[in-house]
Amino acid sequence: MTIRGYQKPLYILPFDHRGSFETGMFGWEGALNAEQTAQIAAAKQVIYEGFQEAVAGGVPREKAGILVDEQFGAAILHDAAVNGYTFACPAEKSGQEEFDFQYGDEFAEHIEAIHPTFCKVLVRYNPEGDAELNRRQAGRLKRLSDYLHNANRSLFMFELLVPAEKAQLEKVKGDKKAYDLEVRPELMVRTIQELQSAGVEPDVWKIEGLDRSEDCERIVETAKAAGRSTVGCIVLGRGESDEKVVEWLTTAARVPGFIGFAVGRTDFWQPLVDWRVKTISRETAVNRIAGRYREFVDAFESARG
Repeated sequence: MTIRGYQKPLYILPFDHRGSFETGMFGWEGALNAEQTAQIAAAKQVIYEGFQEAVAGGVPREKAGILVDEQFGAAILHDAAVNGYTFACPAEKSGQEEFDFQYGDEFAEHIEAIHPTFCKVLVRYNPEGDAELNRRQAGRLKRLSDYLHNANRSLFMFELLVPAEKAQLEKVKGDKKAYDLEVRPELMVRTIQELQSAGVEPDVWKIEGLDRSEDCERIVETAKAAGRSTVGCIVLGRGESDEKVVEWLTTAARVPGFIGFAVGRTDFWQPLVDWRVKTISRETAVNRIAGRYREFVDAFESARG
């Protein structure tokens, strides 16, 4: 078992969304034409400029980073590399319930061509879910984990979502907030343990927000178990309100082992929507994205003390 890990502060602005941009932001279905692809790429450029403005305005460059996809963000990935930013790129197909590689067996060639700081995966995994599905996913994830460790290039960032099974929701009378508070934390611990046992070794776990510090502590303890002391954890935003995201960041920041966050839609979605319908200027959209990102950096750092 090769363990690398990542311990430095890490404040990620993620905009690697693909399916949600196509259908949610733009309302398009099916294969995109060149003009549609260019429109999404242009929207992502606005987000990137917001990130750059925040860094120019005082967010520490060495702690800041972006997460953007190759499909719509190839130019941004290239620029981030040239400018020495920390940057991550996803390896998964967008919007699928089951993890699979965006570029199939050619995943390694794409990682090597981009050489991101982090190769990121988004995985939906419930230890009480479909066992065969989980086994298939774990096999693909081990393949990626082994490649990244053996090639010793990009670090491995693992975004873990634990969607509720029907029976689990029924136990809390369909209350998703109760599931998040009472059920999901233990399922996350079990999932991390199962994936570790399957040989999947992320350097950073990207974790859904937790309301209790004791749950954050348990996640860190699990992520760092058995010689994994250098592995880090960050909080994801899940498209929640500013207030909820700040709560999650504040809770996590006070727990050693949580090194930062990855908050995307809460930063950029509304400014982009307003810019697209021309109720605000491009400059204002960039300013608002920068301001929200800075707000989350300040919230995490002030809670950390």
